[in-house]
Amino acid sequence: MVSKQPVRLALAAMFGAVAVFGAPPALAAGDDGVISGGGGENPEEIRLKRERAWVVENAPLTFGAEPYRAVKDAAAKAVGEAGCEVSADAAANLALSTTWPEVAGSGEAPSPMTLSRYDDQASLADPEQRAEGLFFNPGVGIWQLDSAGLGAKETAATAIDSVTAAGKMVPYMLGKYCDAVNGGSSASSARASAWKDWHACDDGACEKIFDRLESEGVTEDSGVNRYGGAEMRKCTFEGAEYDCLFVDPSKAQGEDAWTSPDFGPAPVPAPFYVFTYTKSGTDYEVRYWLKDDSGAKGDVSASRELGVNARTKLSWADENGLCDTTKGRGNC
Repeated sequence: MVSKQPVRLALAAMFGAVAVFGAPPALAAGDDGVISGGGGENPEEIRLKRERAWVVENAPLTFGAEPYRAVKDAAAKAVGEAGCEVSADAAANLALSTTWPEVAGSGEAPSPMTLSRYDDQASLADPEQRAEGLFFNPGVGIWQLDSAGLGAKETAATAIDSVTAAGKMVPYMLGKYCDAVNGGSSASSARASAWKDWHACDDGACEKIFDRLESEGVTEDSGVNRYGGAEMRKCTFEGAEYDCLFVDPSKAQGEDAWTSPDFGPAPVPAPFYVFTYTKSGTDYEVRYWLKDDSGAKGDVSASRELGVNARTKLSWADENGLCDTTKGRGNC
């Protein structure tokens, strides 16, 4: 059921990748906190995605230089394993075509840091409302990998990282394209099948971008790196060391319209760390807000079991155990 009470809070988010050593049992991260949930598909989110899918035509299609190389590399690998005849350029364009309609209607470089702004339902917000900025944006990155679908097993870190995201999205779309072609579909119908997971493509916006890519190509932007302005850090949490990603929307590279408070109904995220946490054999994405970033009285975490839609269940908890050892921030 879709919540009828939109939550208009400002936002903070965090990321981190799990360390190779084992962590001790969590005191709060995981599923031990206060639970929010009960949300589902939001028709208004879908409407906004379709409405804003159309990309301006009088500007070049720009893409970050590092993310573009990641897509090209993934395409070169994917065509060698594809189930149909397709060029590496066509495979790259297939994957690129969803990105501008999803996150960069200006035609500017889609930011790998992009956090979804169209779904503002209460199930994604801190149920205790400890501060503005405590909101769990479900769609992340250039391809807006969402915990309700293609991003179910991803974290904000792996969705933001254009290398890992491209490594998943290019072969995924190419596989769907080849299945459709081998089933008798035309090339254009097969592309529509490959893009079915993206509502921004529903009315033809992605096919239009594909045509432009085939004729105009891409203008590379060297100012947009692999993480779109997010920063890899080293963090400790409850005695274990983690690779963690620090996500600060004010540092977004590329198209940053989504960071404006009036862009969409969901909150603009405040800075957060994200890492993967394992407890009793279950993996969780943990987004962790330091009190200095969110303005809360203490640190706060939000945990999502990988594979679970964030709208269905999140666990929110008071914390004090994270140290950003790279920058000497937090509980160090």
